[in-house]
Amino acid sequence: MSPPTPPTDKSRTSLTFRQIARTGRRYTNPLVSVGHWRRRALLVAAALLAGLVAIVVAIGAERAIEVHARMIAAAPWLSLLVTPAGFAAMAWMARRFFPATQGSGIPQTIAASLSPNPEVRGRLLSLKIAAAKVILTLGGLLAGASIGREGPSVQIGASVMHSLAGRRFGRIASSRNLIVAGSGAGIAAAFNTPLGGIMFAIEEMCRHHAFRANSTTLTAVIFAGLMSLGILGNYTYFGSTPAVLSWPSGIWPVLICGAAGGVLGGTFSRLLVASARGLPGRVGDFATVRPIAFAATCGLATALIGLVTGGATYATGYAESKAALEGITPLPFYFFAAKMLVIWLAFVSRIPGGIFAPALAVGAGLGSALAGLSPGNAVPALMILSMVAFLSGMTLAPITSFVIVMEMTANHEMLIPLMTASVIAYGFSKSVSPRALYDALAVPALERAQAEAGAHSSTRQNSDAT
Repeated sequence: MSPPTPPTDKSRTSLTFRQIARTGRRYTNPLVSVGHWRRRALLVAAALLAGLVAIVVAIGAERAIEVHARMIAAAPWLSLLVTPAGFAAMAWMARRFFPATQGSGIPQTIAASLSPNPEVRGRLLSLKIAAAKVILTLGGLLAGASIGREGPSVQIGASVMHSLAGRRFGRIASSRNLIVAGSGAGIAAAFNTPLGGIMFAIEEMCRHHAFRANSTTLTAVIFAGLMSLGILGNYTYFGSTPAVLSWPSGIWPVLICGAAGGVLGGTFSRLLVASARGLPGRVGDFATVRPIAFAATCGLATALIGLVTGGATYATGYAESKAALEGITPLPFYFFAAKMLVIWLAFVSRIPGGIFAPALAVGAGLGSALAGLSPGNAVPALMILSMVAFLSGMTLAPITSFVIVMEMTANHEMLIPLMTASVIAYGFSKSVSPRALYDALAVPALERAQAEAGAHSSTRQNSDAT
């Protein structure tokens, strides 16, 4: 057998040109592919829609809070009727028609990202659920419930992006990546915090798997943020807060706020997780047997606390926190404790609504109380530090916490103190509540959705058999 003929210079040149041509086609084909640009356009349109809905929720929330505030200012006793009735109505509608809307919405979104079953995901995220979440959250705020719009914005954004999953639109991205991207877009548009949205997607939504939704998340956050800029302008949630700390004496407020916020946030997280499993004794039996009446009772307790505190504990606590940060109206020393109580009441009533924004108000109240114990320090600085610390301690998401608060207050001078307080709070909270709040709440949400999907599948099989 004759040996193989070695390639000539001409054949080598021809092979090189063929390789270059194949490589060029690989990179240029998507640029001229109608299907590729159609999928990109759908992704951008979904991100814009997610941002638009989050903005609608933001504007609607402000209007609902204003209406409630005017009503209570005119006749404070009306809260004894309106708040229990509102709690009962929101709890009944959520329980009867839209079970997946109950609570924050972030645990449901995390649960959907963990499930490989499309039917389970569809029971947690859908356009129908998103529309109901908007209406029920605004209804709760109109009734004076201490709930936020960040959790609903996450579930709404994830629902909108998840609607692109499946074969009908082609392979835009995996369902999990779309859910992660939608959650980041919801946070970014809700508070004009694009970096916070990205960090939330990475740190909170991807605890159990690697973050692979890089381009999808960036696209969603950018276009949702552009929608927010186009409608609301370049605003900061708490305005501009030029609070600073002097060094090295400033290390003590950072340590104190970090430790106090971490312990309090971890304790509150543990309370919420335990309450989600069920309340003890006769109260738990009452909540299980008569959930709507129990929700009305929670509403009545919320109204009574609101009356005692002069209306300071209603809704998100945004107005009270902003006024205190700007030095207009200081927060009373008991504000953080009263706010935690009304947040817990809204949580155990299972009405739709988040706990993220109200938690910032708790942190502001804690900082104000700590400032009273150390009058030599600037009150706004301690409030910002405690906001970060309590949020980090409650969620065990230290990077997301300091990034979001930094963007909300437009205070880059406090970056290092905020980072330090967040990490300290994370360490203290870990010793109190080792498991992250939303991660722990996602487990029962996933189990319920799986049970419902399994029951529906069994019913359908039995129907087909008969």
